[in-house]
Amino acid sequence: MAILIYVETENGSPKKSSLEAVCYGAEVAKQMGKKAVAVVAENNDANLASLGNYGASEVLQVKNATDLQSDVVADLIAQAAKKVGAEVIILSKSTLTDAVAPILGVKLEAAVASNVMTLPTLADGFVVRKGVFTGKGFADVKLESSVKVLTIKKNAVPTVATGGSAAVSVFDVTLPKSGVNVTDVQKQTGDILLPEADLVVSAGRGMKGAENWGMVEELAKVLGAATACSKPVSDMDWRPHHEHVGQTGIKVSPNLYIALGISGAIQHLAGVNSSKVIVVVNKDPEAPFFKSADYGIVGDVFEVIPKLTAAIKQLS
Repeated sequence: MAILIYVETENGSPKKSSLEAVCYGAEVAKQMGKKAVAVVAENNDANLASLGNYGASEVLQVKNATDLQSDVVADLIAQAAKKVGAEVIILSKSTLTDAVAPILGVKLEAAVASNVMTLPTLADGFVVRKGVFTGKGFADVKLESSVKVLTIKKNAVPTVATGGSAAVSVFDVTLPKSGVNVTDVQKQTGDILLPEADLVVSAGRGMKGAENWGMVEELAKVLGAATACSKPVSDMDWRPHHEHVGQTGIKVSPNLYIALGISGAIQHLAGVNSSKVIVVVNKDPEAPFFKSADYGIVGDVFEVIPKLTAAIKQLS
């Protein structure tokens, strides 16, 4: 019997959010006296043994799985779960796993808890705390099925390296043809991918035009942050749509979210209010975003951003 963790990769390496899921799974395994097993669809095996550094004792490597749509990934995980006798299946929360988790629930007759924030408590069954109402509240949920599926909120647990190494073995599976018809794929590029970023610098219509985005990018560069934008900005093609954060865009949970010239409509807040610290810069003191901010600056972004960038450069 085991705790199974699904690991997503990017360019052959495990994503940071998946490393958090491995750490989470290793802690659950300790609580339950089980082993932590990771399963990953990846041809490149150079970095897989390093998952042991985050608590996995074993890695099941699925090779030549190229069509990783949600239904195929769910089938892959279900087969791995049956192989190791998984009692708990753990996934990092992402656009993909938001679709995979409920499919797994049906396949394995498992209870599903999404956006889990803390380790389970086992004193009275298996109870997890999850974020609800787009991160504005939380609920303690008791999972009573024999198999449980959890998606873990980004930054819910720290990634702690232990110095271990995992045994990697090839897991041969026969995967179905996906029933999902993909007509176009647009991948985000750049040194720091928005869904994985710990620091995010985001801007809105207050920047007045795409030609002014250089100062936003410079601030992000000195911070080592990803860039993002509000929906109106992406709708006007000032910035690419994969940078749009909000209810209908990417939902982020960074340690720091800086909002520049964004009023803070409820649809935008729904995608960012899980951020640990929110800093808002806006010249309108009545901007709704100030009500949700940890820190706020009432001022013109064209004056504040260069000064903020210069101050950070002096500290670095």
